[in-house]
Amino acid sequence: MTPTLDQSSFEFPGQTHAYFGKVRDMYTISDHRMVAVVSDRISAFDVVLPKGIPFKGQVLNGVASYFLEAVTDIVPVWKLATPHPNVTIGHACEPIRLEMVIRGYLTGHAHRTYASGKRMLCGVVLPNGMQEHDRFASPIITPATKAEAGHDEDISKEDILARGIVAPDLYAKLEATTFALFQRGTEMAAAQGLILVDTKYEFGLFNGELMLIDEIHTPDSSRYFIADGYQERQEKGEPQQQLSKEFVREWLIEQDFMGLEGQQVPDLPDDFVQEVSKRYISLYEQVTGKQFIPHHHDNLADEIHTSVCEWLKNPS
Repeated sequence: MTPTLDQSSFEFPGQTHAYFGKVRDMYTISDHRMVAVVSDRISAFDVVLPKGIPFKGQVLNGVASYFLEAVTDIVPVWKLATPHPNVTIGHACEPIRLEMVIRGYLTGHAHRTYASGKRMLCGVVLPNGMQEHDRFASPIITPATKAEAGHDEDISKEDILARGIVAPDLYAKLEATTFALFQRGTEMAAAQGLILVDTKYEFGLFNGELMLIDEIHTPDSSRYFIADGYQERQEKGEPQQQLSKEFVREWLIEQDFMGLEGQQVPDLPDDFVQEVSKRYISLYEQVTGKQFIPHHHDNLADEIHTSVCEWLKNPS
């Protein structure tokens, strides 16, 4: 098995804080820069699974970097540099505790909600008569609260404003930016023969200005269909060909795990880990149109520390 980066514990020059998320470890430098070390951890149902996935961190960081650079005309982005395949350095923002989830199709969580008989998701009315993977007449935004730990929770626009999570004018800007980003992602996916099914965006404030943070359009935050044959598969009621980590969730469900209280996280067989790695690499190549070159290493932690320190000495 290829070695994986399952955890980190760096001390960078000027470091003032460290936060360890489900996948990314975030290091604050002098309160105005952020170093994101993208691990090979994988999460599903808001739970970190027991084994890392080879090259997953490199895939996520590479895809996120590619798309962040492609949307700077829509909204300022936090990224400043990628000094290492597993690292992005950028502005330290004040995070907005919302995930702006946007869905173009009745898939995943939206379909599970629909199949349970509910016709309302985050305050959005879902039309009757839809089948799994049908396209919505227009994309819908179904926000979630951003939990420090544990499960994120669905929330409606009305509850966001009632609870004062953000002011009405800021929420309107979040919505408009989310729709614009999804449109750009949809166009870029179509150019690669893909359908961007759903995704999420996270935002923060930097010097009072709205800024796009975290990852964007990666297999952890997004779902893609293969465009060729989509309509025929829908008409026949056949499963869609997906590029996402939904197959990981499906495998976990088969093992009777959905992140619910009292459920035991199953171990991941080595052959399944390798299959997940291959799928992540395939998604990178299909989404970006670029060949993935695996970054092999003897000591990834030492490499990362050296790369970050060198950049901090001479930021470019």
